Amino acid sequence: MIKLIYNLVVMVIISPFLIAQQTVSIEIIVLCDSLNYNSEIFITGNDPQLGNWQPDKTKLIKIENGKWRKKFFFTKGKKLEFKVTRGSWETEVLNDDGSVPSNHCLILEKDTSVTITVNLWADQFEVTLKGQITGIVKYHSNIKAPELKRREVIVWLPPFYFLETAKRYPVLYMHDGQNLFDPSTSAFRVDWQLDETVDSLIRKKLIEDIIIVGIYNSSERSSEYSENDTGYAYINFIIDSLKPFIDARYRTLTGKENTAVGGSSLAGLISFMMVWEFSNYFSKAICISPALKIERFDFVDNVKSYNGDKKNIKIYIDNGGVGTDSILQAGINEMLLVLKEKDFIVGDDVFWFRDEDAQHSESEWSKRVWRALIFLFGTEEGKKLLAGF
Repeated sequence: MIKLIYNLVVMVIISPFLIAQQTVSIEIIVLCDSLNYNSEIFITGNDPQLGNWQPDKTKLIKIENGKWRKKFFFTKGKKLEFKVTRGSWETEVLNDDGSVPSNHCLILEKDTSVTITVNLWADQFEVTLKGQITGIVKYHSNIKAPELKRREVIVWLPPFYFLETAKRYPVLYMHDGQNLFDPSTSAFRVDWQLDETVDSLIRKKLIEDIIIVGIYNSSERSSEYSENDTGYAYINFIIDSLKPFIDARYRTLTGKENTAVGGSSLAGLISFMMVWEFSNYFSKAICISPALKIERFDFVDNVKSYNGDKKNIKIYIDNGGVGTDSILQAGINEMLLVLKEKDFIVGDDVFWFRDEDAQHSESEWSKRVWRALIFLFGTEEGKKLLAGF
């Protein structure tokens, strides 16, 4: 009994110490002399404490004129990414030259203080966004999404859609639709230039004609693009509501062999999930800078544990080597190895490309997406071109 009591006492004394050792803090300080007294500053990042990338969720505390701060506590080793805004993406912090900065990235190994000095906000920088879209697009607003917020959708049509009236087309469903075609609607004022890229590839006969359906994200983006109930509700919305809606209004090839899905970061994860778990609806996926294995979930294990027949799917994966993409690299490497063990052939079933100097941003993804389009929809000429890179 005495020994038992002693062990309990030791556990009570030591346990808080161990917990304290596993928890570290980060204090984020923002300095800005150009704002008025009542201005509010927000932090937004890759954790619920940081607002899950909602730009108006986590407000910093004003300490004095020109200074805001807040302290957060995380498990040691936590990987953080964040940005600073004044409550919207239209008021995020810019670099001094007016460019959109990369995410602040760090791994918390000890108590840390980060000071960010702001000289320029997006709404203080005059820039003319052309907002011109190459090709013909159709907008569909307020589409009902069961269990989710209603959705905006933009549909890009191939060059000769209205001339070749008997022709039907493969469909590529892309997440973060507001960021694909038009910088004036993009959350970061830089779009993927997907319209220019796909139009050029079609006219050069490097890919077949396709329809692109851009699905706007919502304020619940992080949850909707994750491996959870909300993520599966989002997938079911696309399968049960959006796809029938598109098939009924456009001349689509409706079979799985002509239906693809794509996106970047968390949208790259949900795209992988869709083609892997719902291969009776989708046969192709574009997964750019995908978050396949991060702290909150590990989809590599899902693929590793699969023991069925080889899936008849094609997956395009690419990533950069700087900032967030360097953090995602381990999960990508592991997934590629698992796919190889499952008899997926690199260059045939799976394509992977890495740009060591590229960061995690729309501007970088716009430079690489042509490879994905050719791998999934390429003509013989297109495939020859891709093989040369």
